[in-house]
Amino acid sequence: MIAGIGDWWSGLQAVNQWFYAAAGFFSIFFLWQLVAAVIGLGGDSSDVVTTDVDVSGAHGPGDHLAATDAAATMDIFKLLSIRSILAFLTMFTWACALYLNNGVAMTWAVLYGVIWGLVGMFLVALLMFGMRKMAETGNPQIATCVGTEGTVYMNIPPGGEGEVRVAISGVVTLVKARGNGGQEIKAGSPVKVLKVVAPNKVEVEPVNPAPPKSAS
Repeated sequence: MIAGIGDWWSGLQAVNQWFYAAAGFFSIFFLWQLVAAVIGLGGDSSDVVTTDVDVSGAHGPGDHLAATDAAATMDIFKLLSIRSILAFLTMFTWACALYLNNGVAMTWAVLYGVIWGLVGMFLVALLMFGMRKMAETGNPQIATCVGTEGTVYMNIPPGGEGEVRVAISGVVTLVKARGNGGQEIKAGSPVKVLKVVAPNKVEVEPVNPAPPKSAS
């Protein structure tokens, strides 16, 4: 069997040998990247960024989230581009090698290889997009708690932050919180979520704020 493979290989033209060798090389890297994406080693899962970055009042509540989404999208695009390019090169080299092996002229073999490469690139991009959407569907979206009511879990001091218990995507979760005024909000107090100020931080106000103390 080994002798037969050697005879087959030696009977190929040099350019066809190059295409087969390149196809094997790109296939190894493509399969590695594909497996990494499936089992989560590729780093492109839609993990929630937990860096606590505050935003100033001069910006809208969605500005920080938009910037975070843009950064995550750029990371996904980079990895997606690598995998798409690998898919193109893998399909292109295999198609060229097989068409040349069947006696197709070089020009047509390259043309067919480009077509198959583009098909592979599109299918991989579609697969990565589907995996990203599935990950997004499974991850709680903190913006869903805006406008809802929750309970203070840890005291929110004036100008500082505590924690509140609110429902995010239907699941009761603890998130960091700051008040919208100068008063302290005690644990157990009902609050309303006004806006998201960071990926894991919201701004709240008391539902029934204590009346200001009258001057004696």
